[in-house]
Amino acid sequence: MKILLVEDDIMLGEAISKYIQATGHVVELVKDGTQGLQMIHDTNYDLLLLDINVPGMDGLTLLETTHNEKIQIPTIFISALIDIEEISRAFNLGCYDYLKKPFHLKELSLRIDKILQSRQVPQAHKRLSKSYSFDSETMTLLFNNEPHILPKRQLQIIELLSQHRSRIVTYDMFRDYVWNDDMIDNATIRAELNRIKNVLKEDMIINIRSIGYMVERPK
Repeated sequence: MKILLVEDDIMLGEAISKYIQATGHVVELVKDGTQGLQMIHDTNYDLLLLDINVPGMDGLTLLETTHNEKIQIPTIFISALIDIEEISRAFNLGCYDYLKKPFHLKELSLRIDKILQSRQVPQAHKRLSKSYSFDSETMTLLFNNEPHILPKRQLQIIELLSQHRSRIVTYDMFRDYVWNDDMIDNATIRAELNRIKNVLKEDMIINIRSIGYMVERPK
């Protein structure tokens, strides 16, 4: 797994990098959030480890920026901050875990392993059904490895569903990710989902009444 670590404490950053690399992962260390954002733009990472109080751009703003840019990477915050508002903001921005300094490096490794075991780390190519898969790098829906052409908005819907396999994607999540938080009513979202379901060759999109939709992870 390729990990970006944003940590301005040089000794701690190097200790984390050395320990995590010894467990088989690749770690790239930067010391400020602005550089971290540039690295995210230039490289595909599987996990972010972010301190909050770092120079340039703080860790919370960094995650908020990637969220606004539709970049979805599992994130663990490592910070000495214990302010409940900051912790709440971190989870509201979509972080997977929050580890308070000081911590044992083994504990961080266990948190990373937990993300791996839960299979929540995004992969570029995701299986959606017996015959369908989605390639997030090329934004291509594939049926038996052949492209199934869909309009951009419908591909964004499939992308969001693929990122949350076996989890419900709510109407608000569709509204935020696909329609950029425009005041779109649920009926409009349902109509778009129904158009997708009508052209698919397999019935893989499940309607969760009054809540949203989901695609189950193939067994």
